[in-house]
Amino acid sequence: MSVLPATTSGDERRRGARVAVLPIGSFEQHGDHLPLATDTLVACAIAGRVAAAYDLLLLPPVTISCSHEHAGWPGTVSISHTTLTAVVTDVLASLRRSGVDRLALVNGHGGNYVLANIVQEANVGGPVMTLFPAREDWTAARQAAGMGSTGHDDMHAGELEVSLLLHVNPAAVRPGAADHLGGDRRLLLVHGLGAYTGSGVIGLPTAGTAEKGRLLLDSLVAGFREHLDALG
Repeated sequence: MSVLPATTSGDERRRGARVAVLPIGSFEQHGDHLPLATDTLVACAIAGRVAAAYDLLLLPPVTISCSHEHAGWPGTVSISHTTLTAVVTDVLASLRRSGVDRLALVNGHGGNYVLANIVQEANVGGPVMTLFPAREDWTAARQAAGMGSTGHDDMHAGELEVSLLLHVNPAAVRPGAADHLGGDRRLLLVHGLGAYTGSGVIGLPTAGTAEKGRLLLDSLVAGFREHLDALG
C-alpha cells in the first residue's frame, strides 16, 4: 500500500479536478499490534479509494496531528491545533492558486477535533470544504461490514482499525492483541487515554477481519458521494 500519490503535473492538468482530497492521520500509539502510523494508513486507504472512485486530486497525507491524549506513550508525536489549522488553511489557499477550489479532509484520527471548526469557518461564504467520514458515515460503514461493536466501545486500535489494515495492509497487523473496553470515558480530555487502558487498546481487535475491512471501505466510498454533492 502506497501512501504517496504517483501522478504527475501533466496527469493533474488533464484531470482538471476541482476537488482535492487531503488525508490526515497521526503518529500515535495503537497498542503493540498496530503501527504508530495506523491513522495515517487508514486515512490514506480511504482517501485513495475516494479519489479514484470520483476522479479527484489526491494529496499526500498529513502524518502528525493532535494526539495529546496519547502523550507519554512511546513513539507518540503531536503538533498543536493551531499548527494543524495553519497547514489545512494553507493547503486550501495553495490549491486555489492552481484552480482547485474545493477540499475534502479525510480524517483518520478521532482526536483531531479542531478539523470540525476549520470546516465550519471555511464554509461561512459557501461550501468549499468537507470533513469525512462523519460520525454517521462511520456508523453506516460499521453496519454494512457487520461489525458488532459501536464507535464508543471500539474507539482505538480495535475491530475497525484492525479490519481496515487487514484488508489494505495486512503486514502491518501483528499478533497478540487483546480486547479491552474502557468504560465511561467522559473525562478523557482531562486524564488522557492512559487512565482508561494499560495496553493502549479500547476496543475489540480480535473481532477484526479483512472481509469486514473490505465492506467497511466500500461503504465509506459510496457514502462520500453525499459529501461531494454538498460541495457543488
